[in-house]
Amino acid sequence: MNTRKGFRFSPYEAPEQSPFDKLFEIFQELITHTSGDFDEAIDWLRELDKEYELTDENYTIEDFIEDLKAKGYIREEFEDGGGKMGEEGEEGDEGSGKGNISITAKMERIIRQRALDQIFGKLKRSGAGNHKTGKSGQGDEHTGDFREYRYGDGLEHISMTESLKNAQVNHGIGSFSLSEEDLVVEDTQYKAQMSTVLMIDISHSMILYGEDRITPAKKVAMALAELITTRYPKDTLDILVFGNDAWPIPIKDLPYLKVGPYHTNTVAGLQLAMDMLRRKRNTNKQIFMITDGKPSCLRMPDGTYYKNSVGLDDFIVEKCYNMARQARKLHVPITTFMIAQDPYLMQFIRHFTEANKGKAFFTGLKGLGEMIFEDYESNRRKRLK
Repeated sequence: MNTRKGFRFSPYEAPEQSPFDKLFEIFQELITHTSGDFDEAIDWLRELDKEYELTDENYTIEDFIEDLKAKGYIREEFEDGGGKMGEEGEEGDEGSGKGNISITAKMERIIRQRALDQIFGKLKRSGAGNHKTGKSGQGDEHTGDFREYRYGDGLEHISMTESLKNAQVNHGIGSFSLSEEDLVVEDTQYKAQMSTVLMIDISHSMILYGEDRITPAKKVAMALAELITTRYPKDTLDILVFGNDAWPIPIKDLPYLKVGPYHTNTVAGLQLAMDMLRRKRNTNKQIFMITDGKPSCLRMPDGTYYKNSVGLDDFIVEKCYNMARQARKLHVPITTFMIAQDPYLMQFIRHFTEANKGKAFFTGLKGLGEMIFEDYESNRRKRLK
């Protein structure tokens, strides 16, 4: 077993796969761990090849790289003498300078899909906006149930088959007639929408103590993004990261997410999340927060930072509680996924959750994705009733 930078790789056997598919499966994992750094991922792949003999003379790592290019998963750019970049094949390419290889949007999508399959399993995808409120009525999605016709029901919802059956039973075949009392409609349910902000802690503690916590968090974000955009496209998902400050990131940038030399400004993250949700038209809103550290930083009005990494700072903690209360007044529940087990931090999260009337999950990294998925579904069912 090879260990590098805290990641462990076990022998991998897939006899039914082609040489490309076998390497591609491993490459997807490596490119996620390296935050989209192609050169580093290939270096790791070469190391694994040496140890586990993944290739032979008939199919080499170089062949694999050429196939990645041919299939549109990576692109190569070349820097000319003036520092200008151009794609392979354009003027000033191969003979002009050093090439730089990066993954494409197609590859980014593949990584998100893989994260979804890894974390949530093989989900049955359905049509757009198929979350239900639990309230029947003049909605826009059929339930398969029938009820009697009511004044105001649209004609398009009348089930002629069931209505004619009622007419035959009520009036007989010989003197057939169809009255309003015979009409039945197929019941429907309203489709509803949810706006979610996912907050990801990228403070330095997310890679401390030899444990990589950012990659699982990143995979969860990619999987949740893929789930919502493919299964619930009428829902919205915004993603932000928080360290000393907080800033939004587009879904396409998730594979490149890295931890920085930051403290944890939870307040800044919550403020930005609330600002994002205020601009959403959806009635149903929520915040998911993935964190492993205590709040240790605030940005002051003059632009300076107030930092305290020793214990829980009362000044910072109270600011966090205030943000939780503000979110509660706006009917925005906060669900915290705490991936640290320190008793004093767990106590802080309990008080924070009580102030918001939200929820908290105290978990390690294992099962984090499943928990978030189940809570996402559960929140929608409860909030949309």
